[in-house]
Amino acid sequence: MTKPAVRRQTDWVPLTKEQVRERFLQKFYDPVFEEVRAELDKVFEKVWDSYIAYRKSPRLAPAGPGFAEPGFEVAVEWLETRAKIQAAEKRQKDPKSKSRILIVNGSTRSEHTCPGEISKTRRLAQAAQKVIEAMPGHEVDFLDISTLADEPWKVIYPCKACVSTSQALCHWPCTCYPNHALGQSNDWMNEIYQRWVAAHGVMIICPVHWYQTPASLKLMIDRLVCADGGNPDPTSTHGKDPAMAKALELEGWPYPKHLAGRAFSVIAHGDAAGPENLRRMLTDWLIDIGLIPAGPAATLDTWIGYYRPYATSHEDLDADPDLFVQVENAAVSLANMVAQIRSGAYKSPAEGLHSPKEK
Repeated sequence: MTKPAVRRQTDWVPLTKEQVRERFLQKFYDPVFEEVRAELDKVFEKVWDSYIAYRKSPRLAPAGPGFAEPGFEVAVEWLETRAKIQAAEKRQKDPKSKSRILIVNGSTRSEHTCPGEISKTRRLAQAAQKVIEAMPGHEVDFLDISTLADEPWKVIYPCKACVSTSQALCHWPCTCYPNHALGQSNDWMNEIYQRWVAAHGVMIICPVHWYQTPASLKLMIDRLVCADGGNPDPTSTHGKDPAMAKALELEGWPYPKHLAGRAFSVIAHGDAAGPENLRRMLTDWLIDIGLIPAGPAATLDTWIGYYRPYATSHEDLDADPDLFVQVENAAVSLANMVAQIRSGAYKSPAEGLHSPKEK
């Protein structure tokens, strides 16, 4: 195959110093900061220096043993996240550890900010949590997406689609963030990766937002792309060198599935349209990244207050006790599948087969 070119169109044009200053000061709009304006001006000069010099990862260290180029320097924060993921993987594979279920509350609604009311998704997720925690030898990690809306400086940054340049350019875990030159810090994914790795089973419960997942949940889903074929060695591409990554992929890429073998359950709910398609999309995605469905009872799409007023939607949920039973059944099915996987009783019908179309 002819060596593919790296396609580019334009040179990088930085924002002006005044543009960066205006955006920086927006963080301190509250008049209370006026009394420290001189100090903020000094801080801004450092912010500008970091931006114009583009110090994405200002603290680097040699990657060390086990990498293609042990002496190549990578971000200290990435090395720390990698070490925590490895520790989570070790705990997950320990046969003596409890069966850990990651329950994802996929709604952004929070009672602690607008809209000022708990989500129905949270109530369903709590029902699943209660069932699993009552099972001996089980524990729950409750991943609450709504905290993106009610906690300061917590963020999931968007995926940059490095994988579309080359699978080898998409690092596991992601090296796109933090980017300190652009002020892109506090990336929650550094913690979320560990929580997925530590889980034996994953249960996603979410509402429909315009026929799709809520935007906050979709951010997490997109950033998990590196778990599906991602490159665990950023030294092999000298960080984000696209030409090196293309060449490495074309040598023959193994597409490692870093989360494969975990069980999953999906529950999607709506009030007018979309839950069936959303359940299918989430299920397809999880199967694609190597997770194992926990049977028909564990994948559910349903309605709450079909075409009824939003104002009474919690009352509509109260009036449907069967839905809570279905959620509880999904949780038990998931726990049962985890038990089969961990004991070795589960055998994939495709075990030993090799796909001719890996990607």
